[in-house]
Amino acid sequence: MTPQLVAGLEPPYYTAVFTSVRPDAPEGYAETAAELREVVGTVPGFLGYESARTPGGIGITVAYFRDLEALDAWRLDTRHQAAKAHGREHWYDSYSVHIGKVERSYSFERE
Repeated sequence: MTPQLVAGLEPPYYTAVFTSVRPDAPEGYAETAAELREVVGTVPGFLGYESARTPGGIGITVAYFRDLEALDAWRLDTRHQAAKAHGREHWYDSYSVHIGKVERSYSFERE
């Protein structure tokens, strides 16, 4: 599978940057992550996401949203809230979330 970047978005839009430290394969994580990818895809105004993890357990996911209403809909989703609570209890050693407004965006792709 070739990695795909989120590109070609017309600003302004918003990002939710989630950085975390967790063990490599905590029980139930992969299944919950797959379910949440499906759920966030149904949020009107969700534009996509990119995610990466180091072998040492540091991860970063950047989710893109058209507006703050879309981002709030995701934040308030009950399945998302339940996963966050479970993650604090069982999966993550630490995490941080950063919300930002993108006012300029460009990309490059080799042909």
